[in-house]
Amino acid sequence: MSYIETIAPEQAEGEVQAMYQRQRAHFGYLPNYARLFCHRPEVMKAWATLIATIRRPMESRRYELVTVAAARALGNSYCSLAHAKFLAELVGMEATQAMLLGEEGSPDPVERDIMAFAAKVACRAQEVGAEDIETLRVHGLADDEIFDIVAVVAGRAFFTSILDGLGAEPDTAYRELPSKLATALCVGRPIALS
Repeated sequence: MSYIETIAPEQAEGEVQAMYQRQRAHFGYLPNYARLFCHRPEVMKAWATLIATIRRPMESRRYELVTVAAARALGNSYCSLAHAKFLAELVGMEATQAMLLGEEGSPDPVERDIMAFAAKVACRAQEVGAEDIETLRVHGLADDEIFDIVAVVAGRAFFTSILDGLGAEPDTAYRELPSKLATALCVGRPIALS
């Protein structure tokens, strides 16, 4: 589950217990990643505030596509799987598979270029040039929208580094995703067995 000792839910108290309860209420179970934050629940709280602020101006579909693109580029299975599941809740599983597996006609050229840009920022931000920004502008994106994409990617880099740096395995719940999609999104750690 992770490389560090974590506080078991039945032993959690105070802020840790409250954080576990919030996570369980949101997901219906306690995600593996949440346990990592038992040592610093204030970091989880700050992260939640930061990512909520970053994503607020962005349309949900774009946020999920940018997040999956960044997570895949960063080699993080957990966030790739989680945000594919969130995307499927927005647009349906068939559309999600088409967009994320690059099936014919999907994603549209704007989304494809946004995802490519997000992946480049995630792993090679120092190589981003004016031409990359211009590609997005040609599609009609304003500078504030471009900033939002970069901010989402930067936030995801922070979170995936914690998860992978401490060995968090994606939750077994992601085994419910179609196997072709789950296989494509397991770009790092495998889904937990239990």
